[in-house]
Amino acid sequence: MAESQLTDVFVEMADTLVGDFDVLEFLYVLTERCVELLGVSAAGLLLTDQQDSLQLVAASSERTRLLELFQLQTDQGPCVDCFRTGRPVSVTDLPAAQRWPRFTTAAAEVGFAAVHALPMRLRTEVIGALNLFDVQPGALDEGKLRIGQALADVATIGLLQHRAIRRGGILTEQLQTALNSRVLIEQAKGVLAERLQVDVSDAFALLRDGARRHNRRLSELAQAVVDGTEQLVPNVVPHPRG
Repeated sequence: MAESQLTDVFVEMADTLVGDFDVLEFLYVLTERCVELLGVSAAGLLLTDQQDSLQLVAASSERTRLLELFQLQTDQGPCVDCFRTGRPVSVTDLPAAQRWPRFTTAAAEVGFAAVHALPMRLRTEVIGALNLFDVQPGALDEGKLRIGQALADVATIGLLQHRAIRRGGILTEQLQTALNSRVLIEQAKGVLAERLQVDVSDAFALLRDGARRHNRRLSELAQAVVDGTEQLVPNVVPHPRG
């Protein structure tokens, strides 16, 4: 891992937290940078809502999103344990570990064999978990785990700082907005996938590209797509659905 690459990512993370940033886009970038820097196959991010329940807010791939949702629905898995204990959870070989049988089966179905969950934590306050998945069994070396935790810590500090500034209740308004926006974005992905006859991954990529090119919030563009007031056209040939 090049030192300059690592520095660039931390500068990007810190810079995004300045001003009126798009918190949902920031969290998606966090999952993508984890994949790039740490050499894992995928990453997902869970945060608490106002009822102190975990919710999925970002994932680097569609299969990761589905696995994270399954984990939340069954209330079983490494990421749930990580959040509850506030401690990292690493399982280098899910089938051999014989923990969380339903989660392990679901992970195998989407091709994941190892998982490393890192707490989104500041002192005693835990607001979520950053989850790293790999298709091959094996440990993630200590240096990469430290970098992953550092990225989680930077994101946590920024989110909690904004919570304090905005005088939120249990959670900052931005955190709750991110949770609400995720539902809207899922709806927009479905609309685009059906309208353009593409898979949901391509639909999401199109949505993010449109938001970036026109300097708009992801949730704002998603609302326009759902309302039918915005038409997005792929600028590359997408993968046909199915």
